[in-house]
Amino acid sequence: MHYHLIGICGTAMASLAGMLQARGHRVTGSDESVYPPMSTMLEGLGIHLMHGYDAAHLTPAPDCVVVGNAIPRGNPEVESVLNRRLPYRSLPEVLKKEFIRGRRSLVVAGTHGKTTTTSLAAWVMDQGGLDPSFLVGGVVQNFGVSFRVTGSDYFVVEGDEYDTAYFDKGPKFMHYLPELAVVNNIEFDHADIYHDLDAVKIAFRRFLNLAPGNGKLIAGWDSPHVRDVVASMGQRLFTQLETFGTCEDARWRARDIEYSAGMTRFSVFREGRKWADFQTLLIGDFNVRNCLPVIIAADAWGVEREAIVGALKTFKSVRRRCEVRGEVNGVAVIDDFAHHPTAVRETLGALRLKYRDRRIVAVFEPRSRTSCHATFQDQYVGAFMPADYVIISRVFDAQRAAEMGGVLDIARLIDDIAAQNKPAFAITDVDEIVRSLAAELRSGDVVAIMSNGGFGGIHEKLLAALQAREARSSPRQG
Repeated sequence: MHYHLIGICGTAMASLAGMLQARGHRVTGSDESVYPPMSTMLEGLGIHLMHGYDAAHLTPAPDCVVVGNAIPRGNPEVESVLNRRLPYRSLPEVLKKEFIRGRRSLVVAGTHGKTTTTSLAAWVMDQGGLDPSFLVGGVVQNFGVSFRVTGSDYFVVEGDEYDTAYFDKGPKFMHYLPELAVVNNIEFDHADIYHDLDAVKIAFRRFLNLAPGNGKLIAGWDSPHVRDVVASMGQRLFTQLETFGTCEDARWRARDIEYSAGMTRFSVFREGRKWADFQTLLIGDFNVRNCLPVIIAADAWGVEREAIVGALKTFKSVRRRCEVRGEVNGVAVIDDFAHHPTAVRETLGALRLKYRDRRIVAVFEPRSRTSCHATFQDQYVGAFMPADYVIISRVFDAQRAAEMGGVLDIARLIDDIAAQNKPAFAITDVDEIVRSLAAELRSGDVVAIMSNGGFGGIHEKLLAALQAREARSSPRQG
C-alpha cells in the first residue's frame, strides 16, 4: 500500500512511517515543522518528505492517508482528502491494525516519564530474548532508532493521553490493546484538551478498563491521583493489580537509593522481601520510578532476573532526555524535552544531583500548549529552584494560549524566580540568548536547554559560539 502521513515529523508519526516502510509499504509524508532528530531519521530511511502542506502532495492518490493529531481542519491536504473521499485514519488506528492486533502489548502511560520508561522496557525485553517490536516517542540510544518491527509476539508502545486526531478526540492509548498497562503517575496536563484534573482522571480510568483478566495493571503508588483512579474502579477493575513506588505500601518497592560514580543504585523489594539489586545510568528518584514498572513487566513476561539487572545497567537513555549535546572549554550543553513544570523540576533536580559542584544554567522555551498556558504560572516558579541562573524565552504560541483562557506571564515569572536570589532574565530572540550566554558562561557551567521543539537550533548555535570564543581567546600559533 501507499501510505501518506500528514504531519510526518511528529515523533510518533515519523516512527510509524519507518514501521510501515519496514513492513514493505510505500511511505510519503509532509510537514512544515522539520527539525532533528525525526527529520534526520526520515532522511536516513529514504522516506520522501515534502515541505509544507499542499493538495498536490496527494497526487497520485495514496491508498491511505494518516492524519497526525496536530493537523486541524483547514489544512490543505486534509481538505483535499475529504473532498476527494480518500481513505484516512489516525496514527493509533493504523498502529493497532498493522502492528498490535493479535500480539502481546505493553502500553506505558502516565503524565511523566513515558518515553524513558517505554525505551527502557524495549531494551529490557530485547536483552531478555523477547525480540519485541516497539514504538517510542523519542530515539532510544541503545537502538539508535525510535521504532522496530520484528516477527515476535511482543509489542512495547508509549501510550499518550493526548487526543488522537481532529476526528477522534479520545486519547491515543485507548487504541493500543494492553495486556500489561503501566500508569506511572497522573497530573493535570494538556490544558488545551482537558478541562481539569478530573477530566484527566476519567481518561485514565477508561484506559485501566482495557487490560484483560489475564493481564496486569502496573500502577505507580507514589502518585496520589493514580491511587484515586484505581480506587474509583472498585470491583470494576477486572485485571490483576501490581503497585510500585518508594512508599511502604507498594507491592514492589525501591529502597536504599543512592547516586555515586555516575550510577544510581537501588534495591527492589517485593512484598517486603528483597528481590534484586539494580544500578542504572539514569539519574534521580523519578527515574527509579521509571525503572520499577519495567522490572515488573519483564518479570510478568518471563524475563530472567539476571537479564533484567544487566539490561538496566546498560541502558543509555533517550535522545533529548538530559542528553549532552557537547562540551566546550568545560561548559556542558544539555538538551532536554521537559516542558511541564514537574518535568522541569525533576530534570533540573537530577542535573543538580549529577553536577553537584557546578553552576546549573536553565534555558526554557514555553512551547507546548501546556507550558504556554497560565494554568501552571505558580508551579513554574518552584520548578526552577534547582537552577542557579535562568533564562526564559517568549511564549511560542501566545495566541493559542490566549484562546485557551490565559497566557503564561513571562515577566511575572522572571520576577518571582529572581526573588529566589538568583539571576533570571526574559530574552525573546534565540540569537540574543546565545550572545548573552556566550558572554556569561564559564568553565564548569552546565547549560540545561529545555523545550519540546527545535528552539531555533539553539544547541548548535551555542556550541558554535562557545567554540568561537575559545578560538579567539587561545594564543595564536606560528
